[in-house]
Amino acid sequence: MKIYEALKWASSFLREKGRDENAGEWLLMAQLGKTRAQMLASMQDELPSDIAAKFKDSVHKHGVEAVPIQHIIGSEEFYGRTFAVNGDCLIPRPETEELIYYTIEKMKRLFGREQALTLADIGTGSGIIAVTMGCELPGLSVLAVDLSDKALEVARKNAAEHEAEITFKQGNLLDPLIEERRKVDILLSNPPYIPESDREWMSEVVTHHEPSMALFAGEDGLDCYRELAAKMPQVLNRPALVGFEVGAGQAESVAALIQKEIPEAEVDIVFDINGKDRMVFAEIKE
Repeated sequence: MKIYEALKWASSFLREKGRDENAGEWLLMAQLGKTRAQMLASMQDELPSDIAAKFKDSVHKHGVEAVPIQHIIGSEEFYGRTFAVNGDCLIPRPETEELIYYTIEKMKRLFGREQALTLADIGTGSGIIAVTMGCELPGLSVLAVDLSDKALEVARKNAAEHEAEITFKQGNLLDPLIEERRKVDILLSNPPYIPESDREWMSEVVTHHEPSMALFAGEDGLDCYRELAAKMPQVLNRPALVGFEVGAGQAESVAALIQKEIPEAEVDIVFDINGKDRMVFAEIKE
C-alpha cells in the first residue's frame, strides 16, 4: 500500500464514521516521523507493512472508539512546544495560547522589568500554562496546582522535558497556597467551565476520553470561578495580575465575580481570534 492509498482509505473510513476526514494525515505524519510537506512529497512511496498495520489500527481507534488523535499520538503542540498528553488531563486547545500571549503583554505593563515575580497556574492539567510561562520567562518563579495526582504526573514529565523549574502542589484550586500562606503576583487558570447540561450534546471524543473533572463545573459552569474569586484575595500580592480562560458567554459573569470580591480591580474582557469572549483579566494595583 502506497502512502496516498492509505490516506485515501483513512479519509473515506473516517468520513463514514462522522469524524474529521483529515485526521488520518496527522496520525500518519506522527507514525512516519515526517512533516506534512515531507509526507506529501513521498505520496508514491510504499508504506512499510508494520507502519501500515499500526496506521489502520489508529484510524480504527479514532473512527470507531472515538479515541482522540492526541491520545493515540501521545502528544500535542502548544506555543511552539510538544507536550505529552493522555486520558488523565485535558488536551491543550489553541485558545489557551492566547491566554499566555496576553498575560505576558500585561505583565510587561504592570510589573517592573527587574522585579522577581511568582506565578501560580491553578488546575494545571498537563502543565502547558505553567511550563510555557516558565520557558518564556526564565526568571519567573512558577507554582502549579492540580487536584489530580495523575495529571500532575503528566505535568511533571512535561516540565522535565522542557527543563522548566516548576513547583507542583496537589490540592483543590487555591487551597494548597492558602494552607502554606503563599502569595503570588500572577494568578492564571483555565479551570473546568462547561455546564453539566452541555454533556449530552458534546462529542464522545471529548466526553468519553477526557477527564470529567477537567471539563464540567456545576449547572452553569461557574463553580470553579466562584471559589477562585472568593479565595484569591488571600493569595495575591499587590500589584497583581489575574487571568482566566472562560467559556463562550461566561466572561461578563466571571468579571462580575472578580469585581465583587476585589472592587478596586481593573477587569478586562478579552476576545479570542475567533471573536469569542474567551479571557478575563484583572489588574490589582498597589
